[in-house]
Amino acid sequence: MGKKGLVKEIAVITFAMLIVSSAVYFFMVPSGIVVGSISGLAMVLSQLLHMQMSVITLILNVILLIVGFIFIGKEFGAKTVYTSMLLPVFLWIFERVVPVTESLTKNSVYDLAAYILIVALGQAMLFNANASSGGLDVIAKIINKFTHVDIGKAVTIGGLITAVTSIFVYDVGTLIVSVLGTYANGIAVDYFIDGFNKKKRICIISDDFEKIQAYIMDELKRGVTLYRARGGYDKTERTELVTILAPSEYKQLLAYLHKSEYQAFVTVYTVNEVIGKWNINGKKKKTEQV
Repeated sequence: MGKKGLVKEIAVITFAMLIVSSAVYFFMVPSGIVVGSISGLAMVLSQLLHMQMSVITLILNVILLIVGFIFIGKEFGAKTVYTSMLLPVFLWIFERVVPVTESLTKNSVYDLAAYILIVALGQAMLFNANASSGGLDVIAKIINKFTHVDIGKAVTIGGLITAVTSIFVYDVGTLIVSVLGTYANGIAVDYFIDGFNKKKRICIISDDFEKIQAYIMDELKRGVTLYRARGGYDKTERTELVTILAPSEYKQLLAYLHKSEYQAFVTVYTVNEVIGKWNINGKKKKTEQV
């Protein structure tokens, strides 16, 4: 990864942690919601041990970071070290700059919904960058790595343990809300992750396929596959061009086709996952002929 790519990745991870931290501080803490996360566990322990939540979060993260380095790898571990340091820092800043002592919405249901959606977006951004917010996300990543369950389901499994601890500080109602919130959080994470991973499979039949092929390879830096196709009505032999693009690249291709006014028959499919070296091969000007 080049210097520009590294800076961009750090910026994305930092912004994702700002999202996660704001969800924790402004919605989870004031309303007493213990949705399964390291922050939820820290919130319970801060009540039991009478310590600052930011301090407890830091201690728990250090322990789980060591586990992450051992079971997941150095890259993930290094990124998670960075994010784990950011969470208590952002919480500490919020505690001093914008102290909050009560729910912003005055409604625990609204707080729960806001927290789930906001924190899930941040978590999905981090997982997509092969990082995590630390804490129980490390456990979720380990579960995902060794069992191959969806990352959202892994988040749910790890988070349920924390959600149950709410009974030691809060009432049964809070416990039930925490368990349901943890489940919903896992679903939301998978939803956002699917959005990041979605690609477009574009099939084009055109007499100008070579010009379209050149644009995809030279401008979009993506590969293409060429198939021989035969019309069922007129028996004419044609070439079908197939490529897989990111949504933004698909929009560029569509704009190019409209501008060029090529006669083309185009079908588009949504691809939820691409397994293999799609990102690597996409940087090469290589065509696979079938």
